[in-house]
Formats: sequence, C-alpha cells, structure tokens
Amino acid sequence: METQLLQTESAEAAEADQARPAETGASGMQSQSEKPSLWEKFKGSYFARNFKRNWSYLLFLIPAVVVTFIFAYIPMYGVLIAFQDYIPGKEIIGPSTVWIGFQNFKEFFGDAMFWPLIKNTFLLCILGFIIGFPLPIIVALMLHTTKNKKLAKFLQTVFNGPHFISLVVLVGMLYLFFGQYGLVNNVIAGVGGKRFSFFLSEGAFRPMYILSSNWQDFGWSSIIYLAALSGVDVAQHEAAQIDGASRFQRVLHVDLPAIMPIISVMLIMSIGGLMGVGYEKVLLMQTDGNINVSEIIATYVYQQGIRGVRAGYATAVGLFNSVINLVLLIVANTTSKRFSENSLF
Repeated sequence: METQLLQTESAEAAEADQARPAETGASGMQSQSEKPSLWEKFKGSYFARNFKRNWSYLLFLIPAVVVTFIFAYIPMYGVLIAFQDYIPGKEIIGPSTVWIGFQNFKEFFGDAMFWPLIKNTFLLCILGFIIGFPLPIIVALMLHTTKNKKLAKFLQTVFNGPHFISLVVLVGMLYLFFGQYGLVNNVIAGVGGKRFSFFLSEGAFRPMYILSSNWQDFGWSSIIYLAALSGVDVAQHEAAQIDGASRFQRVLHVDLPAIMPIISVMLIMSIGGLMGVGYEKVLLMQTDGNINVSEIIATYVYQQGIRGVRAGYATAVGLFNSVINLVLLIVANTTSKRFSENSLF
C-alpha cells in the first residue's frame, strides 16, 4: 500500500511539473497581451507627472513661448534672401526668385570694409566685455557685504536708475557733457583751455561708448548676482568668522564660490552675444570724424539694407555675424563644460 501511495504521489507531482510550464507560458502570453498602451506609458512618465504637478505655473510660459516663436523663429524663414538677388516687395520663394548661392557672402568677404568692420566690432565688444562683465559682480558683492542695509538699498536704486534711460536720452546727455559746447568744454574754456570736440575724435568714441554703456547697465546686471548671493548659507559665514576669516576672505572663499555657477552661465551667454552689439547707439554717436572707428557690422547692415536697399546682401552680412556668435557660444559652452560642471547645453 505504501509503495502504491508513493507511486501515485510521484505521478501526481510529475503531472503538476508538466502543467506548470504550460500555466507559466499562458500567464506570460496573457501578460504580453496586456502591455501598457502608449497613453498609459505617457501618463506614468516623468514629464507627465511634472506637468500635472506644475501645470498652473507652466501656463504662464505659454504667452512667452508664443511670442518667441512668432517673432524669433518664424522670421528665420527670411534668411533665405541671403542666397538670393532679392528685391524688396517680392515673394521670397516663387517663380521670380533669383538664387545666387553664396555670391553675397563672397562679395562681403572681398569688400574693402570687411576687415575694418571686423576690427571695429571686435574691439568695441571685447573692450566692453572686459570692463562690463566683472563690474556687476563686484557691485553685487559690495552691496551684499555692506553692513548698512539702508545704504545698500539706496545705492542699488541709484545704480539701477540709468538702466531706464533710453538710448536717445543717454546720447543726448553725452552731447550735453562732451559736445563742443557741452559742460566739459565750457569748463576747459573757462580755465583758458581750447575746446575739444569729443564726438569728432576717433580716440574718444570707444571710451565714451563703452563707459556710458557700462554705467547704464552694470546696476541692472548685478541683480541676478544679488539674488544668487541671497541664497548663501549664513552658517558658512559664521564658521568662517569663527576661524578668523576677514570680510574680504569670506567674500573670496564663501560668496564667490557660491555664485560661480551663475557667473559661468552668464559668461557663456555674454560670449555668445559678444559680436551682437546693436546699431542704434552707434548710429546716434556716429559722426564724419569718428566714422573710421564707429562703423561696425550692425551699422553696415543698416546702411546696406535700409539706405542701399540691398536686402539680400545685408541679410548675408547679418547672417555671417550671427554665425560668429553661434560659434563663440559653442566654444564657450564646450570650454565651460570641460573645465567645470556648468554649461547651457
């Protein structure tokens, strides 16, 4: 009897073992047939969960995205005229379109104004960058470390004020101070000196342009660094004070490393727009006396495109300038990524 029972149990176990793979296969097939759909995968993704959590904030971005798309991306269609003998008023792509390839670029590269334009633009931008980039950082550190907070707020208001002055008013102020009959020349004439026209001097154009631009923008640019400094842990300053660090040492070893990521990002963005100086202020300050140093790529594009009615040629020159900015941005971002952990992309 015991032998028969053992044989029966072993037979039932064997049948169960044989049936188990079949059940597993059936359940596997059933699980494969019940794979989640794309919509279910999307609902479980990080993007969907993040959007569901922050949708009310993301709604505020829609107007900015729409405006940027309309005024920044759609006009890119117009760069096609850089490769055409384009006549204003005609369609960009149509039966009357005359494609000339890189002829506009070749004409610009062979123009006698090519190297003077590159030199003037580069000097105006690089000198302004050397002075203008560290200045907001220094001002932000100074305001942050000032013990008298009322004085710091007053100085911040004074520094931010020039940002709201229009370029026309700013250049008018320069004429009032440095014109031939301006305040500075009146003082020079009052002490027996000879009047000097700063706006007719090639040597005075770049200092006036760079210093006035930095005076107008350094206070506003310092706001982002002040915001970064407000997040510095107070305990680090207290620990540095206990260790005997002076105020300058705390700025050097606590504040400056804390805002270094912001500095890196702002540096990349500044280098990316290094050759993107606008034409408005230069045109307002431009005279026959300083034309040799004040004629830059932006003003040349204006002269050729608006006054010369050469839209295709002007677009080619502007596109060349944009390509230079793009190359500088990529180089700056790659360099920052290689030597630090901060980059834009």
